[in-house]
Amino acid sequence: MTDTPAFTITEEVTGSKGRYVAREEGLPDAEMTYSIANTHLIIIDHTGVPDEWRGKGVGKALVERGVLDARARGVRIVPLCPFAKAQIERHPEWQDVLGGKAK
Repeated sequence: MTDTPAFTITEEVTGSKGRYVAREEGLPDAEMTYSIANTHLIIIDHTGVPDEWRGKGVGKALVERGVLDARARGVRIVPLCPFAKAQIERHPEWQDVLGGKAK
């Protein structure tokens, strides 16, 4: 893959919920949602990537952005979403942000 992805990822937070949204002109949004358990823990609960995004690496990019932001903020992640969990398991360099069990 030599092309730079055209999509942008933004974070939106409302109360105790948040999401990362990937957007590219002409395509439906892709997202990864999370709940804020406390100031030091988030729970990734869903990753939704429409078929139009296949092959663009957007799902992985959403998880990576969440991991990088968590690391920068000193926040731990509990990946309840099967996709996010699988991505973190495939990338040992991301596992430093894994937190305890969700309550």
